[in-house]
Amino acid sequence: MQELLTAVTYPIVWLICSYVLKIESGLAKLLIALTAAILVYVLLGIRSSAQEEEDKKEDE
Repeated sequence: MQELLTAVTYPIVWLICSYVLKIESGLAKLLIALTAAILVYVLLGIRSSAQEEEDKKEDE
């Protein structure tokens, strides 16, 4: 799930940069889209880790 959302984030942010923000620089769009995709991956990983810790505490 985490990887799928990351893969979907990249083209969505790329399109937002192209059509909404009107950024013409390919490098700028690439950096923004990759940063957003990595951020989504990291945030979902943190959330998953926190849920696992919470489940462990409930089992005790």
